[in-house]
Formats: sequence, C-alpha cells, structure tokens
Amino acid sequence: MSTPIVSREQWTVARKALLAKEKAFTREREALAAERRKLPMVKVDKPYLFEDATGKHTLAELFEGKAQLIVYHFMLEPGWKEGCRGCSYVSDHFDGALAHLAQRDTAFVAVSRAPLAEIEAFQKRMGWKFRWLSSEGSDFNYDFGASFRLEDVGNEKVSVNYAGPPKDDSPVPGLSAFLAQGGQVFHTYSTYRRGLDQLLNTYNLLDLTPLGRHEEDLPHPMAWVKLHDKYDSAEH
Repeated sequence: MSTPIVSREQWTVARKALLAKEKAFTREREALAAERRKLPMVKVDKPYLFEDATGKHTLAELFEGKAQLIVYHFMLEPGWKEGCRGCSYVSDHFDGALAHLAQRDTAFVAVSRAPLAEIEAFQKRMGWKFRWLSSEGSDFNYDFGASFRLEDVGNEKVSVNYAGPPKDDSPVPGLSAFLAQGGQVFHTYSTYRRGLDQLLNTYNLLDLTPLGRHEEDLPHPMAWVKLHDKYDSAEH
C-alpha cells in the first residue's frame, strides 16, 4: 500500500474533503431507502407452511403479532452437510439485531429448504439464536427467487435477481420483506447476492480501515470467509 505520509494539517484538509462526499452518500442512501419504502406491494395469496420445533406455521404466523417480517433465504439444501459459507457469514450478524428489530414492530426469521433436523443440527453447531424454519415441501423458496428447479433453467419466466433466467438449479442467498395489514400479508421487497452486503457489519467496519476488505487479489469477494468455527483459534 502506497499511502502518502503528510502533516496533521494536510490530513485534516483531505479528511474534510472526503467527509463532504460521505455526507452526500448518506443523503443519497437515505433517499434510496425512502424510494424503496414506496415500492408497490403484492398480496400473498398462496398458502405456505414452515416448520420449527414448535410445529407447523403459516407465513402470517411468522409475524408473531408484528407489522413487518424479514425473511432471510438461507442456502441450506436437503442433504447438505453444512450451510453456505456466505449465508453463514451474513447470519453471524443477525442475533444482535433481534431485540432492536422487535422494538420497531419487525419480526425476523431465516428459512431453508433443508429438513428441520438438518437445520437444527447446523444452527446448534453455529450457536445462533434467531428463529430458523424449514420450508421443506413448500414452494416458498422457489416463488421468492431463492431456489430453482431443473425445469427453471433457461426459462424466461423465471429470473435470478431480476436479471434473466437461471443457468443451473443452484440456490442463491436472498432476503424478502413482508407487511401484515388488514389481516392480509403483502410482499414488499426482495434482494439477492451483493444486495445483501448492507447486512454485513464486518464489511462496514473493514471499510473504515486503511486496508479495507483486502479482497483485491482474491479470486472472488468472500473467498477468505470460513464458517466461524473453522478459523484458526489464534485468529479470534
């Protein structure tokens, strides 16, 4: 890294110039969030069933009396030995937010296609506390763009992240938001892949450092990420 070394006065001038850009970015981000909230809604009429240790639940029941519901589409397919590394990296950030989300009338769950027993085993291994349900036997993950069937490959009626049909039947990580209103459930938003970067506070912290994410020489972003129980203990 070839960063110039300057006086405190010179550094302050450069910092103020960057601050102006940071403030402009904050305003732009807030405006984008406001525009996101104005997206039209789609009524969810199709019945979906999810399972956790307390039994079977409808989508409406996942709200637990809250007005809003966030669903993280976790890539854990039936028969997988462990969850997706990227999804696990994202999920390491969830537990601390749960109490705060509840204060803003928002419920949070993760959903995977794997059977409940496989979800529970991996969740116990990772030590996560957030609610995680199985959608096994349901169309939920397919209907909300996180999973794909073989017959979906190349089908123009099916899209991956709103950008064209899937090239294979591999799942993708994603998040969907829902609103409960007047006894009905509405789908308001979904995002996938890099759209989930905003959930990664580890990245937000690294972006404040001089070396940043330090991913420039890697084959792809997150190539360094491991399940948190696979890092060398000396690195903790």
